[in-house]
Amino acid sequence: MKIELQKIKIKDVFDGYKDSDEEGVSGFGGKLDIRPQYQRNFVYKDAQRNAVIDTIRKGFPLNVMYWNKKEDGTFEVLDGQQRTISFCQYMQGDFSINNKYFHSLTNDEREQIENYDLYIYICDGTDSERLEWFRTINIAGEKLTDQELRNATYTGTWLTDAKRHFSKSNCAAYGLADKYMNGSPIRQDYLESALKWISGGQIEEYMSKHQRDDDASELWQYFQEVIAWAQRIFPNYRKEMKGLEWGEFYNKYHDNSYNAQKMETEIVRLMQDEDVTAKKGIYEYLLSGDERHLSIRAFTDNMKREAYERQQGICPICKEHFEINEMEADHITPWSQGGKTIAENCQMLCRDCNRRKSDK
Repeated sequence: MKIELQKIKIKDVFDGYKDSDEEGVSGFGGKLDIRPQYQRNFVYKDAQRNAVIDTIRKGFPLNVMYWNKKEDGTFEVLDGQQRTISFCQYMQGDFSINNKYFHSLTNDEREQIENYDLYIYICDGTDSERLEWFRTINIAGEKLTDQELRNATYTGTWLTDAKRHFSKSNCAAYGLADKYMNGSPIRQDYLESALKWISGGQIEEYMSKHQRDDDASELWQYFQEVIAWAQRIFPNYRKEMKGLEWGEFYNKYHDNSYNAQKMETEIVRLMQDEDVTAKKGIYEYLLSGDERHLSIRAFTDNMKREAYERQQGICPICKEHFEINEMEADHITPWSQGGKTIAENCQMLCRDCNRRKSDK
């Protein structure tokens, strides 16, 4: 991997500056993508934007910027988008400072800005090398998320289409699954979740494999199937369903047969069961049958002591005597059979007997 520090004048970056919703933001004679697909829209407030121009006019140094060199010899801004757009917008005449636009400045004032040297690190390397470099330098300001870093590496037609489905404020994925997803599309949370689900956690491997694909139809179709399956199995939506790992559930259980009406009856019962402390876990419990997802309420220390004294330290299964710290609390009538986590339903078993009972 090659990393080179260069001095580039502002007038060269501003050359050919263009900002449009359709074609994006570009400069440097059309060779620089100022706002790549993984970057956020311009968010500087007026004071921040004006501070950039003030720094330049006083000849003070701006923080170093980072560009990525692409395979076709063009560049994209990794870090420095906000500063770059600030001085380009000023030179284009989009705003004034102290009632002075760029064109209102004297010739020498304009030339001072145009000839200001920017210090820019340019990275040229393989996808994996650039990704590691991006992670290393991502140490200041509002950091890029892991998925934004991946987007910086695996650009192409596939990513463009994937972002169309998953990464806009009102994208199709948001309209379809907002109630089921955590996070924000524009911070790439929806895209990251979909990729994690379809790849079994191997996101970078999946993005590398599909980077040159014409579109992201496979990912979008998979995501739609996941949400449709969740809606079919659990047709009555509850707030506890938001943010669950629906793709992982789909991967594990979608071949199983479930009766939606019976599932709903169980949900109603479990939502009212005070022993179920993890209400969000009800859904995976019903899919898997594993009670651990419910975090069944544990017996209190007082309940355990009462049971131990009542049994005089004798395990009711093996009939041996144990100290209380050598025993574990157990439901006499199992929770799955309607037993409650109350003192009357508590017994103390030695560890071996409790393990054997649990394994049955």
